[in-house]
Amino acid sequence: MNDEFTTIKSEARAGTKVQGSRFIATALSVSTKAEAEQFLAGIRKEFRDATHNCFAYRVGTDGMQFRFGDDGEPSGSAGKPILASIDKFKLTDIIVVVTRYFGGTKLGVGGLVRAYSDAAEQALLKAEKLTKYETEIIEATFPHSHISSVMHVVSKVGAKIVDTMYDEDVHAKLEIRLSKAGELKSLLVNQTNGNINLKPDGH
Repeated sequence: MNDEFTTIKSEARAGTKVQGSRFIATALSVSTKAEAEQFLAGIRKEFRDATHNCFAYRVGTDGMQFRFGDDGEPSGSAGKPILASIDKFKLTDIIVVVTRYFGGTKLGVGGLVRAYSDAAEQALLKAEKLTKYETEIIEATFPHSHISSVMHVVSKVGAKIVDTMYDEDVHAKLEIRLSKAGELKSLLVNQTNGNINLKPDGH
């Protein structure tokens, strides 16, 4: 199971000049399309006097959630090249916005493709990369007598305790890397001799 993906650690910005036009690329890690759209709106506000604010973003490990826009540049000359730069670095959960201040010389479609690609790549080269994993949250309910056994399993497989509540039983929310969820569930059942109730969070 491929539950590993790479994004960037924090916002990165880089600029380049081509025949008088100034290109400023800003990259940010985002986890949803809504976050990406919000960031885009913020950049458009920051550079409201710019000629164009072109962008591309991709979110999710399946790579199916993406969007790009040319913001008035010739079709295919800005958004697509920015997305191609994101894909060149094999990144997801990321948005790159390239702002252009027109310098008086038309660059043509080929020139624009190179300029937008170059600006996006400069920002992505500058950005510190971060490997992350898709996770699953599991709700576990078990008797108090099994606390040490459960904690041992959690530690062994590298799960994280997100929340714990105590009443007549112990209720723990456990976060685990998607590819190790099956192993975690199996070990919990074995270690508690089946005295545990497991269900996905929110179900």
